[in-house]
Formats: sequence, structure tokens, C-alpha cells
Amino acid sequence: MGSAAKARTTVEVGADGVALITIINPPVNSLALDVLQSFKDNYEEALRRNDVKAIVITGANGRFSGGFDISAFGSLQEGKMVQAKPGFISVEIVTETLEAARKPAVAAIDGIALGGGLEVAMACHARISTSSAQLGLPELQLGVIPGFGGTQRLPRLVGLTKALEMMLMSKPIKGEDALSSGLVDAVVSPDDLVRTARQWALDILDCRRPWVRSLYKTDKLEPLGEAREVLNFARAQARKQAPNLKHPLVCIDVIEEGIISGPVAGLFKEAEAFQELLHAETCKSLVHVFFAQRGTSKVPGITNLGLVPRRINKVAIVGGGLMGSGIATALILCNYPVILKEVNEKFLQAGIDRVRANLQSRLKKGKMTKEKFEKTLSLLKGVLDYESFRGVDMVIEAVIENVSLKQQIFADLEKYCPPHCVLASNTSTIDLNLIGERTKSQDRIVGGHFFSPAHVMPLLEIVRTQKTSPQVIVDLLDVGKKIKKTPIVVGNCTGFAVNRMFFPYTQAGLLLVEHGADIYQIDKAINKFGMPMGPFRLVDLVGFGVAIATGVQFIENFPERTYKSMLIPLLQEDKRAGEATRKGFYIYNDKRKASPDPEMKKYIEKARNISGVKVDPKLMKLSEKDIVEMIFFPVVNEACRVLAEGIAVKAADLDIAAVMGMGFPPYRGGIIFWADSLGSKYIYSRLKEWSNVFGGFFKPCPYLAERAARGAPLSLVEQVKSKL
Repeated sequence: MGSAAKARTTVEVGADGVALITIINPPVNSLALDVLQSFKDNYEEALRRNDVKAIVITGANGRFSGGFDISAFGSLQEGKMVQAKPGFISVEIVTETLEAARKPAVAAIDGIALGGGLEVAMACHARISTSSAQLGLPELQLGVIPGFGGTQRLPRLVGLTKALEMMLMSKPIKGEDALSSGLVDAVVSPDDLVRTARQWALDILDCRRPWVRSLYKTDKLEPLGEAREVLNFARAQARKQAPNLKHPLVCIDVIEEGIISGPVAGLFKEAEAFQELLHAETCKSLVHVFFAQRGTSKVPGITNLGLVPRRINKVAIVGGGLMGSGIATALILCNYPVILKEVNEKFLQAGIDRVRANLQSRLKKGKMTKEKFEKTLSLLKGVLDYESFRGVDMVIEAVIENVSLKQQIFADLEKYCPPHCVLASNTSTIDLNLIGERTKSQDRIVGGHFFSPAHVMPLLEIVRTQKTSPQVIVDLLDVGKKIKKTPIVVGNCTGFAVNRMFFPYTQAGLLLVEHGADIYQIDKAINKFGMPMGPFRLVDLVGFGVAIATGVQFIENFPERTYKSMLIPLLQEDKRAGEATRKGFYIYNDKRKASPDPEMKKYIEKARNISGVKVDPKLMKLSEKDIVEMIFFPVVNEACRVLAEGIAVKAADLDIAAVMGMGFPPYRGGIIFWADSLGSKYIYSRLKEWSNVFGGFFKPCPYLAERAARGAPLSLVEQVKSKL
């Protein structure tokens, strides 16, 4: 029997002679080292026992297994767990103990069989699943490849094309799809799962069903020439879609090795490649992001007080523009009834139409049925006054960035909303104390800053003032979780954490251009680094109106480190306001495709003349590395200030904010994690050098200077006066 420890496997032998081995490691039955050792011990015992004819493997609490324990990655990377090397697990446990056993084994899969969990199941001689079970190999999301034989068994069970899709896209499939593709042998109800698996195992023993060792199956594999074509196409796609990533190409190479040299050679190449990738920066970065994302909802002084989120039955939204309609869409998609308020019938209808269009997009893509579409849209009600706000539990204000307008709205909300109602603002830059200064409800005023488009972008920045009650934060965290957002809780200041941290992103670009760098080279270098778009393409996308409105906030609050460029106002004077007007830093065709605009030179010249800036010949021939550093090091510098002031309490929260709010490449681990890979001394010295030439915009902050002097990482957040 397994040990009495929490993480273990148990074995029970029934009167039918079938041993049921159950994986137990809540919540997802992850395959920690002690679980794997227990599994091996129990399996070997079942093989030795004369009263055991066959074996069924399942997981406790309706889940098969979520895969290898990711928390062990750190120890593996540091070489502390030599006995857990994938070669040992893949060959000795999965292949030699399980697959090569002389007694048939059947996997009974419910809930999830992901990563190592599915790899264990694929080594069984048959698989029975429920229709709702999810089966997949998502290892590439962590910068590694499947390490328990998945690269060899999956192609042999489902064919090369399907296997590549599942692995390279980390795309799980459900039970019915798994059945039609050959990954499982039958789909049954959860109640019949174990019983069917037991009988199936006995049928294999009695030769009534085939005894299949998936590692040696060949009927689903294409002929060698055809297989090479498929693999080469996959390589071309991987290079195109993820040019900075090595591990998808390694995965394809390992699969190819098994096809050319046989599955055993493939297994050993897989183990070797896994070890190499495990120690690479990409894996360390993605594992950091994995845990950082899960840690954002743990907020000291808020989530550890034992508070229970209150039930939010109905939400009201003020403003049906792009943001308001996106937030409304996110809420109704998760079954929250929503009241949408606008100032007149025309604006209200436009807001409702935007929500409808968002849902229709899902309908067209097959993500929603017509029935679900109608039901979801029925949760939205449009109004022109505050009367129906008397019965809501939360309001989210999403109007334009105008201080006096927001102040008036919050004064009105206080009059009409019930005393328990959470009063949230979607402002991206304006100080919440300013917004709520005409009210007596500062304890329930909170920032609920969504990112555009709000029904798509995964981040929710929850902003707390000194007066916001912890209960209100807990309530908004709960709503954020229910509408599938990743929340970060931050303190109150101009721009909060995300926009404040990334404001220098565009500013640095403007400074470089006015001093001689090329707009399009900058965007190209930043895009190549891994950002979805460079600073100038981004400004075109959000619109010059937004850029100027936020710029004014920063000039007023941080004048000593704001680069004041006339370039955007000059463009706006000529009715160029970004992508919406088909002209900004780029020109756009009917399909919104961006092209460089030769006319930009005259605007840059004019801006230089007004600013009195002289061209620096060095900036005209910047390397890609210099461009990346001159754009991002000021962002790192501002992130350090955000940490120093206690606006964010964890550096990891800023990493998630950068990845999920601004599109910073996750395989670089987030803004602070990436900065620490370069070192505080190096970043400080570069900023110091540039500040001597270009002034205060690049001046290193005291937090960065102090870390550099000690050679300490920026992520080491020590005792600072927290704004949380």
C-alpha cells in the first residue's frame, strides 16, 4: 500500500483480480517525486502479486493527473534532484515498469490528463475517458518538451499532424475528440469509468481486446518522406510564429529522431533535450511567470484577513464606449446581469451594438451557440438615468479621462447606489483620491482598470487608496477571478503600476527619434525583441487623443523625467490621430495594414526645430541591442520607483503586469525578471551614461542606484513604505 502521506498513490485489489492504483496529490494529482516513487512501488507490488491479473490507473477526486509537479523545476534546475531526471522517469518507470509489464494496464481518465499525466496514460495498454476530460501535452508553455515519452507515443496514437498541433500549440482535446483521433479507446460516463476500465483490462488479458504498446505502434505514422514534409512545414510555422524560441524546434527534432531511428532512440533524445531545455533561460522565465501569475491574488494585509467575498448579483457600468462595452461583454459572458448607462439614446444604442458585435464574433468562431448568444445578450439592459442603480452591488465607471466628469459621476453614484455597493473606476491614470474627493464614500472607491479590449485582455489592475476597505478589494478580486482575469492589486498614484511603468516606453521612442533615430527601425527592433508592436505602432493603435491625455497627467506629476516632444501634437494638428484616421506614425490601407510614411521626416524636422534638439550621429546608427535597452531601461527605472514607493508589493506582480497588460514577452519572464538577468549594475551604468548626454529622462532612481552599488537583484523588495 502507499504511504499515509498526502501525496501518494494507493493500490486496492478487487475480487475480480484487478488492482486499482489511484494517484492522490490534491488539487490536481500532480506527479511529485514522492508520488512517482510511490507509483513505481505500488505498480511493482501489483506485478508481483499472484492475485492481481490486471491493473487500472486512475486519479482521486475526479481528476486523473495534471502532470509533473512544476514546483520541482527549481530543484531540478539546481541539480538537487538527480533521481528525478526525466530519463529515469521516462525509461525506468513509464516504459520499463508500466508499458513493458506482463499484466495489462488501462488508464481511467476523468477531469484532466495533462503533461506527465497523459504520458503515463499513453504508456498504458488502453485508455478509457469521460467526454468532459481534457487531455493534452502543454509542456511547451513552460519552455520544455514532454519528458515522459510523450514526443514518441502521441504521434503513434493520433498521427503526426494531430500530435504536432497538440504539442506545439499546447492544445488539449476533450474525450470525444480523443476517441475519434485514437488517443483513447472508449468514452463513458464518470459513473461507469472505473468499472469499464476494469473489464477492459480483463478483456485484454483474455485476448478479447488488443494488447497495444503505443511506443511500438506504426499504423498512424506517415511514410518517412511524407513525415519529413509534415515536420518541415511545422518547423517553418514555428520559426514564423515564435522566431525567438528554440524549444518548439527541439520538440520537432525529437519527434523526427523517433521516426527515423526508432522510438527507443527517440526516448533517449527526448530525455537529453528535456534536460538541456530545463536549464535554459526560456524555461526559467516561463516557470517564473507561471508561479507569479498564480501569486497575484495573494495580497498581504488583504487576502490573509479571513474576509469572504460578498455576492455580487448585479453590476452597473457607466459609459458604453470601447472600454465600457468590453467590460460589459466580459461580465455577461460569465453570467453577471449588467446595467449599461449612457447620456443619450444614440450613445446607448452604440454601446449595446458594440457588446452585440463582441458576442457575434464569438458566435462566428464557433465559441458560442445561437442559444447561448441570445441568453447572454439578454443579461444586458440599457438605461439613461441612475434609477435602476438602486439595486446593484457594483458599479464600474468607464467614461473618458476627464477629472471633473468622473467627480460628478461618483457624486451621483453615492446618491443612488446602496451603501454596500462597490464603486469602481476604470481610469487608467487619474488619482482615485481626486476622483472621489466630492464623496463621503472613499472606503468603497476602488480602481478596476481593465485593458483594451476588456473582454479579451487578461489583466485587471485593482487600485487601492489608503481608505479603500479590504472587503472591497476582496470583492473585486473575486469578480476578477470569475470573469477569468488575472488581478494585480496596486497602490494609488498617477498611472498606477502598469501605465506609469510603461509611460517611458513611448517617451523614450520620441526622444530617440528627435535625436536622430529612425521610427521604423525602433519599432522593428522592439517587435523583434518580442513585443506585439513597437512604441509608435502602439500609439497609432490607442490613438493620439489618449496619448496626449495620459501625457498631460505625467507632465503634471513627474515633470523632471518627462520628455516633452512636439511630434504627436504636430501630427494631430494635421488631422493625423493614429490608426482610426488612417494616418499616424504609419499610413493605413482599407484593411488597416500599416506602412511607413515618407512624410514623417518633415514632422520630425519641425519637432526638432521647436525643441531646439540637434541630431546625434550615434543615434542614427543604433544597433538593435541599443534600441531595446534605450527603450526598456527607462521602463525598468520607473518600475523600480513603483517598487520603492510600495505601489506594488511584489516585483513578480510587475512582471505579470508587463506580460499581461503590455504584451512583454513571457519567455523573458517579465520586466523585472528580464532586468535581473542583465544585472542592476549594467542597467544603472547604461542609464547613467545616457543621462549625462540626454538629461533627467534617463536618470537612474535611488532604488536602482542602491541595488547596483550592492550588486543586488531589483526583485529583492525590502522594507519600503507600502501604499497597499
